[in-house]
This record gives sequence, C-alpha cells and structure tokens, in this order.
Amino acid sequence: MKLGKFSIGMGDRFAHEGEAQLEAVILAQKMGVEVTPVWNKSFREHSIINSHPGQTRLAADAAVQACGWKGAYFCDADHIGLKTVDFFLDACDFYTIDVADFIGQPAPPEEVKAFVRGLAPETLQKLETEADVILSAAQIEEIAARYLLAVSEAGKIYRHIRERKQGDFIVEVSMDETLAPQTPVELFFILGGLAQQGIPVATIAPKFSGRFNKGVDYVGDVTQFKHEFDQDVSILKLAVQAFHLPAGLKLSVHSGSDKFSLYPLIHDALERHGAGVHLKTAGTTWLEELIGLAEAGGEGLALVKRIYAQALGRFEELAKPYATVIDIDPSRLPSAEVIESWDAVKLVTSLRHNRHHPNYNLHLRQLLHVSFKIAAEMGDVYLKALKAHRNVIARNVTENLYDRHIKPVFIGSK
Repeated sequence: MKLGKFSIGMGDRFAHEGEAQLEAVILAQKMGVEVTPVWNKSFREHSIINSHPGQTRLAADAAVQACGWKGAYFCDADHIGLKTVDFFLDACDFYTIDVADFIGQPAPPEEVKAFVRGLAPETLQKLETEADVILSAAQIEEIAARYLLAVSEAGKIYRHIRERKQGDFIVEVSMDETLAPQTPVELFFILGGLAQQGIPVATIAPKFSGRFNKGVDYVGDVTQFKHEFDQDVSILKLAVQAFHLPAGLKLSVHSGSDKFSLYPLIHDALERHGAGVHLKTAGTTWLEELIGLAEAGGEGLALVKRIYAQALGRFEELAKPYATVIDIDPSRLPSAEVIESWDAVKLVTSLRHNRHHPNYNLHLRQLLHVSFKIAAEMGDVYLKALKAHRNVIARNVTENLYDRHIKPVFIGSK
C-alpha cells in the first residue's frame, strides 16, 4: 500500500462533497499529474457534529464509484492518539498519529542514552558531511530528551493499530500542533527515533515557523518558511538513507487550508528536489458550501446569514476548540443586522478567500470556518439545502480545491 508522490487530504465536514472534491483530483490527472485523494476528519470534528468515520468511508467509496476513479484513495483518522484511535479502526486506512502533546516532556535518561548509543557512527558522519552539521553527544542527548517521549508514544500508537487493524495502512506522524517549530536537525533525529520504533512512516508533519491559522493565509516570514521547507526536504532524503526509512517518505503540510503565499514556494522546492508532499486542506470545503449557498440566493443566502448570526452569539464556545489556530478580532466582525442587509454578492465576496477584493474579511471567514457545529444542529434543514443547491456548491468546491490548492502546489504554472 503506497500513498504516491503527491497526495491531498480533503476535509468534508458533512460527507456530501466527495464527488466535487474528486473532480478536482481528476482535473489534475488530465494535466498529467497524479494526486492521491485522502478524505480526512479528526476525532474533534466527529465529536462536534456527532458523526462517525464509517460515514466518511461510505461517502468516499460512493464518490470513487460515481466518478469512476481507478487510482488509490484513503480515509484518514486525523490527529489520533491512544484514547481515540479505536474509534477509527474499522473505517480508516490512513492514521495521522499526533504526539505533539508529548513534546518537551522529559524522556527517561536511560532511554535517551540508549537512543544515542543506537546511532551508527556512519549516520552522524552522513549528517556532518551532507548537511554540514556537527553535534556533540550532549547536544544529541538534549534533542532526544525533548522528543523521545513523543517518539515512543508514536510507537505505542502504531503497534496498537497494527495489532488490531485488518490489512495494510498508511502512517503519518504529526508534531505540528505545538508551540515551537522543529529545526531540520531535530527532524532528522526524530525520524531516527521513529525508525528505531519500527514505524514505516510515510509522511511527517512538522511544525513550521509562523502561524497556520484555519482557512486564511500564512502569517509569518515567507522567506524563512522557504528556507525551512527546503532544508526539511533535504533532511528527509538524508534520513531515508541513514535510517532505512521508506523511500517515499515525504513532508505533510497541515496547512489549515489556503496558505496561498506559500504554495508557489512549496512547488518550487518539490521541483528542485524531485520530492513529494502531502497537503492537508482541512475545512475549506465547508466554507465553499456556505459560499455556494450564499451565491444561490433566496433560502440558501438566508441560511448562511442565520448561521452567521448564531455564530456571533456563540463566539467563545465555537472558537475555544480552535483557539491556537485562529486569530479573530471581534471588532472586525459585522453585526447580524449588517449581514442581514447584504446581498449575495456582498456576502460571497466577504467570505471567499480573495485577499485582493476590498470586501474580503478574514475575521468573518475564520468565524464561519469554526461554526459548522451550528449547521450540524440544523440537521435536515442544512443537508436539504446542500442537495437543493448541489450544482452551484459543487462548482465552488471543485474550483476552490483545484485552482487554489492542487494547481499551485502540484502542477505550478505549466
């Protein structure tokens, strides 16, 4: 079971947009670029709307059949730990093992020393020669002390899945939801630890510098990101050789969606190194549903205004689970009365992520990004609206995923 060089994680909160999402991947295929679709949904998202991984699997299978897709595809148990993984075992064949909470917790000293002893001298020589990095044993122990407990936890979760899961599966290790970024050298030794744990890691999601807020562009030093990403790609190549990790090992960018200023830089790095990447786009599809409903006008537009009005009144509740990945200034949020006066064009252009449009409001966009719980509480009212306005919603979903994500990352300007 292989993920392929390029893959994209596609969130679908209500499991209604599988065909529209897959159409974006098919467009890439017509351009000569193979991108493996991965439908991802976390325990957090399932809990918020009371859904189940089996629904994600059924929707993915149905989309694949309807579109005649012949390539590989996967369902991702996104950001799982030991307490949540069993929830996904029956439905998923891709596991994003999240051990960010264990970073910085001190590992037992004897395990740290055993890790350092287990590093072959030629491995350190390779790091010195090819990456121009010379580290003392004490420096390596310091890195191990910071990350080894997280690595050990990843091993526990992997073995738990392997003992209970029927068939093969893809393993991703995620360390992105933490405060401090991992340096390329730290990433090298993290991968060494994962190799010692016997984890056949296919992708790894490090924490990069800057902020990756949900549904909006990157906030940070773009030049610094370019340098970090390029170094990380090089380090992965080195780690594959040094630790005998899977040859297809690649970076996973948990983008929070819409990191438009970074996508050309990522594409250029992939081209230079001949590398692959896994891009995870999270909840963009849910926002495209709202944009499609608003574009449709009438009852669809009224429904979006109703969701926004309720979201304003429940701001703290909705924002709390995502506090580390959103930056919303309440003073920049239009009142419910103001929104009620807007026509479809005004609402769509305020919500759609076009940084150059004068109406674009990233605060409104982020609030609605985390407000899908309200739509879930509407039950059939929301789901029937999705069906009633299927064509306009599907067009927005496909165009957004292909034009704004797949094309700039995987295809480029060709």
